[in-house]
Amino acid sequence: MSEIDYEKLAEIELQKDEAEDAQSGQEKTFMSPPFEDTELNINHPYYDVARHGIIQLAGDDNSGRKVITFSCCRMPPSHQLNHTRLLEYLKYTLDQYVENDYMVVYFHYGLKSLNKPSLKWLQTAYKEFDRKYKKNLKALYVVHPTNFIKILWNIFKPLISHKFGKKITYLNYLSDLREHLKYDQLNIPQEVIQHDENLRAKQKGKLPPVVKIPPPRPPLPTQQFGVSLQYIKDKSKGELIPPVMKETVSYLKRKGLQVEGLFRRSASVQTIKDVQKLYNQGKSVNFDDYHDIHIPAVILKTFLRELPQPLLTFECYDPILGITSVESSLRVTRCKQIVHGLPEHNYVVLKYLICFLHMVSQESIYNRMTASSLACVFGLNLIWPSKGTASLSALVPLNLFTELLIDFYMNIFNSRTVPGEILP
Repeated sequence: MSEIDYEKLAEIELQKDEAEDAQSGQEKTFMSPPFEDTELNINHPYYDVARHGIIQLAGDDNSGRKVITFSCCRMPPSHQLNHTRLLEYLKYTLDQYVENDYMVVYFHYGLKSLNKPSLKWLQTAYKEFDRKYKKNLKALYVVHPTNFIKILWNIFKPLISHKFGKKITYLNYLSDLREHLKYDQLNIPQEVIQHDENLRAKQKGKLPPVVKIPPPRPPLPTQQFGVSLQYIKDKSKGELIPPVMKETVSYLKRKGLQVEGLFRRSASVQTIKDVQKLYNQGKSVNFDDYHDIHIPAVILKTFLRELPQPLLTFECYDPILGITSVESSLRVTRCKQIVHGLPEHNYVVLKYLICFLHMVSQESIYNRMTASSLACVFGLNLIWPSKGTASLSALVPLNLFTELLIDFYMNIFNSRTVPGEILP
């Protein structure tokens, strides 16, 4: 079958999808769903595309890898969106993460005749995403696939390498995502959620049952992950630096400072769970047993990410976002003001961590981890909003703030002393 025939088939299948949606009571006509990113500045280089919210940062998966979502239902009709600009914006977004392991979640629902890119555009897009983008892409999840996707696969099969093909996973329902990443961070469009509910109701012939969530269990006395700094301190005889942080930092100082790509790589999900379990049970962990320097690195990031409140606290989120509006010569002073306003315990732990990251950056000739590289990794592990996840537009100020902390560690932290603090 020729490519032209496949393209015609794809168009027919897309029309069938639209007819089925209309028959099931979903959208009868295409409407661009309202979306507003309150943190997006009109001066953003891709404001015309970014304002639609098609591409979003959705936190991390269970191994600390960044998750990017692409929502077709947020694509306006083709005459309202420059698809060349969309491709440029997608590359612009991924350029911030391709040096680290990352994942993409593609929400197929909402792709229609009115808003779909051309086949030529799709081919151009795949060719432009060279090894730089494909190398560290660990998974591409296609949610709610239809026959249209199967036909596209036949068109692109000659182009797609076997290795890349193995990274693609098709998921019929949103609930399937829970096995792979932090579902609550995804910020899924309401249209996609409604479509998922309709699919389930259609399958069972009735409305989906209400799922009863059991009450959370109280933490163990030895719990390290998912509990507050205060809880850990109270259970650790008043020690200010949590044991997990002290042990991972100590190990990485001894054996990881000159490892290329430190903190950029992920590790086995099961191994990370096993190490977390040992820590939570109060058992000792010997990282030498795992023969992988990236395991303690991932454990450190995971510990920070699972704190009930970020190390920099929710109160600092908005002031940190404002760092880009501060004159360059005054930014370090502003950083110092924000950091020195932290509660004493948070300040001590942050100082301990940033002191270590400053050491890592000093070895960047070997490990390739400059203050800027480390900021891209740690920014969202140190601060996030109290509701939802940080938007893509928030990344610039969050990462800039973190980079300044690392680069100007001596200036920012050494003017405030706290009794009992420990340095790495």
